[in-house]
Amino acid sequence: MVVSIKDSVKLAGISVICFCAVFVCTFFINYCVDAAAVADSVTQEMSALYQGQLATAKFSCALSGGCLSLIAFVMLVFYIKLYIDGHGRQLGILKAMGYKNGEIALKFWVFGFGVLIGSALGCGAGYAAMPMIYSQMTVEGLTIPVKFHFWLPIAMIALPTLVFSALSCGYARFALGRDVGSMLKGEIKKSKALSDKKLSEQNKASKTEKPRAFLLDMGIKTLSSKKMLVFFIAFASFCFSAMVQMGGSMYDLNAAAMGPIILAIGLVLAVTVMMIAMTAVFNSNTKNLAIMKAFGYSARECAVTIFTGYIPFAFIGFGVGTAYQYAILRVMIDLFFKEYSLIFDFDVAIFFITLAAFTVFYAAVMLFYFLKIKQISIKAVMAEN
Repeated sequence: MVVSIKDSVKLAGISVICFCAVFVCTFFINYCVDAAAVADSVTQEMSALYQGQLATAKFSCALSGGCLSLIAFVMLVFYIKLYIDGHGRQLGILKAMGYKNGEIALKFWVFGFGVLIGSALGCGAGYAAMPMIYSQMTVEGLTIPVKFHFWLPIAMIALPTLVFSALSCGYARFALGRDVGSMLKGEIKKSKALSDKKLSEQNKASKTEKPRAFLLDMGIKTLSSKKMLVFFIAFASFCFSAMVQMGGSMYDLNAAAMGPIILAIGLVLAVTVMMIAMTAVFNSNTKNLAIMKAFGYSARECAVTIFTGYIPFAFIGFGVGTAYQYAILRVMIDLFFKEYSLIFDFDVAIFFITLAAFTVFYAAVMLFYFLKIKQISIKAVMAEN
């Protein structure tokens, strides 16, 4: 069969996101259950802080788990679409042999294997971090012991795996509803690849307005044909901005353990999603880039044409992440800790440090793919097609 466990293992990005989601949810859910078990020991003096810590745990779990699960699902759909586009001929042959769409789609359950790996590692890391988290979420005079609940690993590992495997099969069934003839021909969208003829015509023009118009037109088409990648790049920027600033602010608010955890999760998500999105942009334009180089366009012109259009969306994502982290922390303090008179305001210093770090990070990613463009060989690309 054309779908294998090896194909699922390649979905490292989904495994990373599932790891982060399950990691956070594991220790917060466990904390909520253990805290509820000692509710009878809570005195009136402890009540405000106890309720605040409990609400914070529930709020953080629902927010992070729900958001990350949604992103993992979107990425799963994206991967399956890319896989079906890239294996159209093989899948078309199976359909021509008489296999039904449902029969082929059932084989896509293996895409849930990446979810299994990420969830299992996240659950294990969550249990390992529990003593530290519990020590940071203490209520003076109240002891909340760490207890193991056998149903939690099942819920955190088995349930996501089954759900995402089912979603993989369901979306694959939908995506396979194509005409067999077009799948066998390996047809792709016209906007995905430019013809050699058009590139030749543009190369013959003088290197003034016409080539610039061509490069601009190609950049716009590349951007418009990959709208989902725009979302991923903006989301990666959002994660970097929100999580780094939130981590620094939480440290200032004496959440010494949660600050580094939030910071680490944000950086891992940002790097993972950004590299996945940029790799997809690069891979889907490899042939175009090779032909452009063959007709005399420099690696710099190629890189600017393909990647420049994403820069505004990256910084829009950064701005949204800044507003998001401030709003979330403001709501948490006003709702759950207003009785403790915590001083919290927008930290300008952290904002500019994060902005500078993000600019360096984004520039490093651009440099990495600029160097990859310089290594593209027209002979090697054409040999693969």
